[in-house]
Amino acid sequence: MMERVNFPRLAETCYFERLENGLPIYVAVKPEFEKSYAFFATSYGGMDMRFQLDGKWEDTPAGVAHYLEHKMFDMPDGNALMQLSASGASPNAFTSSALTAYHFECTRHFESNLRLLLTFVSTPYFTQESVNKEQGIIGQEIGMIEDNPGWQLFHLLLEGLYDHHPLRVSVAGSQESISHITAETLEHCHRAFYHPGNMVLCIAGDVDPEQVSAIARMVLPAQAREQAAKDHGAPETMNAAHFHLSRAMEVSTSDFLLGFKAEPHEAGKNALRMELIGELAGELFCGTSSAVYQKLYDEGLINKTFGVGYDNYPGAAFLLMGGETDNPSKVVDLLLEEGERIRQQGISDEAFLRCKRACYGSRVRSLNSFEHCCVQLAKGEFKGYHYYHFPEVFDSITKDDVEQFLNRVLTKERAAFAEILPKTHGKDQL
Repeated sequence: MMERVNFPRLAETCYFERLENGLPIYVAVKPEFEKSYAFFATSYGGMDMRFQLDGKWEDTPAGVAHYLEHKMFDMPDGNALMQLSASGASPNAFTSSALTAYHFECTRHFESNLRLLLTFVSTPYFTQESVNKEQGIIGQEIGMIEDNPGWQLFHLLLEGLYDHHPLRVSVAGSQESISHITAETLEHCHRAFYHPGNMVLCIAGDVDPEQVSAIARMVLPAQAREQAAKDHGAPETMNAAHFHLSRAMEVSTSDFLLGFKAEPHEAGKNALRMELIGELAGELFCGTSSAVYQKLYDEGLINKTFGVGYDNYPGAAFLLMGGETDNPSKVVDLLLEEGERIRQQGISDEAFLRCKRACYGSRVRSLNSFEHCCVQLAKGEFKGYHYYHFPEVFDSITKDDVEQFLNRVLTKERAAFAEILPKTHGKDQL
C-alpha cells in the first residue's frame, strides 16, 4: 500500500512505498496533466569502477556503466528504444559519475510503456558479438566528446581539484579502456547494481500510484539481493592537486572554470542541508546579483555565459564558476580577491535574505518540470533524504552557516583553475 504524503508549502502530493525487494517508488501526482514521466535509475555510475560482490573485490575498466547503459536497450525481440518510440513515448537514458537512469515521457499508453521500461532495464540481453559491435559506436562517441571544449574544460577542472578520486575519470572511458569490456563484464556489473534494492523508480503525472506499484511488483524480481560495496579510494585532502591547467583547442574565445574543493557529505538529511548551503554560498559569492559579478560584467570581462554552481558526489564536493572571457587569468585573480574579502568581511544580512528568497523561489518553480521532480527525488533517495523537505531545510539555514562554508572553501589552497584557449595562445599547461 502506497503512503500518501502532502507537502502543503509546495502544494504537492507524493506517494511512497518501498517494496519487499527493496525498490523505493515515488509517485508525484499531477492532476489533470496529459503528460506522464517515468524515471528508473540505479546508484551506479562512471566512478564506480571498483566494488565488492560475493566477498570478492572487482576492478572494472573505465566506461563500463556508460557501455552497459547503451546495451540495456537490446531485447530478444528488438530494441526497447524503438518499441517505446513506436508507442508514442519519448525515451532516453544517461550515465553520470554516480548514477545511470532510463526514462520516458508520454501522453498515452503509460502503463504499457512503464512495463516495458522495467522489463528491459531489469533483464540483460547481449552477446559478445553485439558487445564488440558497440565498441565502434561508443568509440566514435568518445572521439566526439574528447573534441568538445566544454567537456575538456570540466575534466581539466576535476583533474586540477582531485589527485586520485575516480570522479576524475571520464564516464565514457577511453578507446583503450572500453576495448577490455566483454559481455561477461556487463553481466557481472548488471548483477551487482541493477537490482531493486540499488535502484529507484520515480513517476510524475496524473497516474494511479497503486497501479504503478502493482506493475513494479509484477515485472521486477521479488527478492532483495546483496548490496555491492563500492571503493572510491582513500579520502582526498582538501588541497587541490594542481592550481592551473590549460589546453589549446579550436575555439574562438577562451573559456574557464574556477573550482574550490569542499568537504564531502555523509548520506542523510544533512546532505540536503549542505547542498542548499553550497548553492546559497555560490550565489552570494559570484551569482548575478553579487557585487563581483556586476564588476566583472561592467568591465567586459565576462558575459551571460558566466555561471556558478555547487555539486557533490560520494567522497567529493566542490563549488565551481566560469564562462567565456578574453582574460581568464584576470577574472580568476579578481574572484580570488573577492573570496578573500568575503572571508575577512562576511556577507550582509540584506544580501543573504535576498539570495535565500531567490534560491528558494527557483527551486519551487522548478517543480513545474516533471523531469526535474523525478531526477531530484531519485538523487535524494540515493543520498538519504526526501527532496520535498527542502523548504523546512531552507528555513534552518542561517547567514552564519553560509559564511562558515565560504570561510572554509574560498582559499587558494583549495582552488583549481582550468582554461581552454584558442590554439594561437599556445600549448597545454599543467
